[in-house]
Amino acid sequence: MLEVLAYGAVVFPGLFLAFRRILPSVFRTWTDADVVLVSERLVSSIHAVMATTAGVVIASSCRGDVINDRHWLTTTFVVRYGVPYMTYDIFAMYLSHYHRFRVKGHEGYQQHSARTVRSFVQKDFLLVFHHIALLAVLLPITLFFRNDRGDFFIGCLFLTEISTPFVSLGKILIQLGLQECWLHKANGAMVLLTFFTCRIALFPYMYWAYGRHYGIPLCSVPFALPLYANLGNLCILAPQVYWFALLCMKGYRLYRRSRTQDSHTSKNE
Repeated sequence: MLEVLAYGAVVFPGLFLAFRRILPSVFRTWTDADVVLVSERLVSSIHAVMATTAGVVIASSCRGDVINDRHWLTTTFVVRYGVPYMTYDIFAMYLSHYHRFRVKGHEGYQQHSARTVRSFVQKDFLLVFHHIALLAVLLPITLFFRNDRGDFFIGCLFLTEISTPFVSLGKILIQLGLQECWLHKANGAMVLLTFFTCRIALFPYMYWAYGRHYGIPLCSVPFALPLYANLGNLCILAPQVYWFALLCMKGYRLYRRSRTQDSHTSKNE
């Protein structure tokens, strides 16, 4: 088991360290906070592509019988890459938080301490909770509680990562000072589309697929599922709805700002 976990435990921190070495030589004016943020986002995008690919393979292979069809990649990916990545990403997010506040000159950020860790957890509580919930929910369900059934639904959960590369690209474009370019606006639309489709609408779809298999209506599916399945889905879905609302508000503010700028430009002409 430890040997299997070592795959992702080496891959993701290794990529993170490699980007931290390469980026400063390319972008010489970047601070440590800039380098750590972009390195974290690049690794997140790589993991997202891996998870999405695995999800497509698993879900497409198991769509005939969504309950009993099996695919070897399901458990393998969760154990080799899913668990190590979530564990690594909590640490990477903390480093990004630490360097960002250190560059800004915040008191107490000259070195790592219990105070900086506590500040990180308080500021990014929902993200930390989301990662820990995935570790506490997805891993036990995958390995112990599902009795080797439901690979299709695990594959669908992997597809929630589709939006991650677009979210990461948006942050990188802002880092490069390109937030006013057409690519950033187009990417923002893709963030909203993929986030809603694969992080929110995906859950009713999975319930519908389960109901279709057993011949029960969608509204009855939650009552036919074990309590742990509904609670696990709720723990994963609730933060997604909150983040999607934040993304919509941010997109609306950017749209209004763009319209205001266009209006001022037209008047000046």
